[in-house]
Amino acid sequence: MTFIVEPMGHDDKRDTRVGLIGSDIQNSNAPAMHHAAAAMHGLSLTYDLIDTGLMSPAPPLEELLMQAEAEGYAGVNVTFPFEKQVMSFLDEVSIGVQAMDAVNTVVFRAGHRFGYNTRYSGFAASLRYRLPEADLSDVLLLGAGYPGRAVAHALLDAGAERVLIYDTVVLAASDLSAEINAAKSGRAEVVTDLMLATSRATGIVNATPAGETSATDEVIATGLLQERHWVGDVNGNASGNQLLESAQASGCPTLSGEGLAVFCAAHDFELFTGLTADPGRMQTSLA
Repeated sequence: MTFIVEPMGHDDKRDTRVGLIGSDIQNSNAPAMHHAAAAMHGLSLTYDLIDTGLMSPAPPLEELLMQAEAEGYAGVNVTFPFEKQVMSFLDEVSIGVQAMDAVNTVVFRAGHRFGYNTRYSGFAASLRYRLPEADLSDVLLLGAGYPGRAVAHALLDAGAERVLIYDTVVLAASDLSAEINAAKSGRAEVVTDLMLATSRATGIVNATPAGETSATDEVIATGLLQERHWVGDVNGNASGNQLLESAQASGCPTLSGEGLAVFCAAHDFELFTGLTADPGRMQTSLA
């Protein structure tokens, strides 16, 4: 596997087919965002949901990739549970993907498969545009899974001095911290006491799956939030998100997962088509 830097577009920009491979993805808002971006360019684009949760038995991932490639897809997004597994079936990946140990976007071009992690670039763009003044001195990251890995690297590349990593599986937090410190010594730290960690943190990001229900309280008690914190969540939007609603009630600036999704989809669209996406137009499609 080699490394690439430049985005790889799709040759046929007038009739494009893309999709999402994952389990239980019928509520995905990706089709609406990609169709909105395509309409701006007069592009005929189809975005399919390839939902393995509806297949019995579900075909192997490699078979799904081969089928999509054979049917002329420009590329596919990949989500749970395939983000790590897909790396075994790629020819080249963008710089930084191996550090995040996951790919969520695959571009097919000239018989080759190119892998990217646009969750990283999506979070980085959302943070930059939505909370440009965020204090990145000490950021508490909740969750060391694949979303958390992308967020950790995005935070560090955005200038975070330290990322305090909390996960209920301490080994997962330790592994991520060790990987980061191997390249960026002293900039990652495992924490196990959330009360102490929030007293140190200038910002908090939830990268666990518990973002849109009251189960968020199982990750961090909302009573620990203070006005001086900024609070982000990789899941959904602020409406109905218990963590973000509690953060807003505490006077905290917030960063919802909707921004991440929009900027992520914008980057995906550009990779698939070679055309520039308008994040604002894509966000409007979610209304």
